[in-house]
Amino acid sequence: MGNLHSVQTCFERLGQPLIAVQHPQDLESCDALVLPGVGAFDPAMHRLHASGLVAPLQQWHDEARPLLGICLGLQLLFERSDEGHEDGLGLLKGGVRKLPSGQGERIPHMGWGQLKRHNACPLLPDDAEEPWVYFVHSFAAAPASESDLAATVSFGHGTATALVWKGRTGACQFHPEKSSIAGSQLLTRWLQWLQNGASDPT
Repeated sequence: MGNLHSVQTCFERLGQPLIAVQHPQDLESCDALVLPGVGAFDPAMHRLHASGLVAPLQQWHDEARPLLGICLGLQLLFERSDEGHEDGLGLLKGGVRKLPSGQGERIPHMGWGQLKRHNACPLLPDDAEEPWVYFVHSFAAAPASESDLAATVSFGHGTATALVWKGRTGACQFHPEKSSIAGSQLLTRWLQWLQNGASDPT
């Protein structure tokens, strides 16, 4: 949904080419998955249903295999979204809510913001600096469990979810592929984590 090419190009620059998954059988050759996305929640879920990928993605998560969501890909991991009526993948408990208006912030939230760590994860370990990354979104996840919240970003008078992590499933609301050196460093950490065995950080 939208940003597949830019994500593929970014990973190629990091020395890790990706293959596009279009059908369930394509998963057989994969060691880890990236679920990117730009656009609206319901059309994205319709695409996943049409391709037969919803149940295989849920099974992938149940088997604790590595998955990284990006932007809309983060939101699809949750159970529901205020943006639409379709059920999400339900890999993470909680929902997705529209960013609050009337807080002196423009919606969509567009531009650079600094991550604030909540719980360490492979992308943002305790010894890493809290980087500035690039956002474009109008909705943000509200994880049911505080332990799933890895990082937030300032928005208006409060914060918005920027990074979630549970087991071997993680996701960025921001666009690491558009976040210059900081984004490349985050994705490099994910690749190194995979190469080192993708141990469950929890």
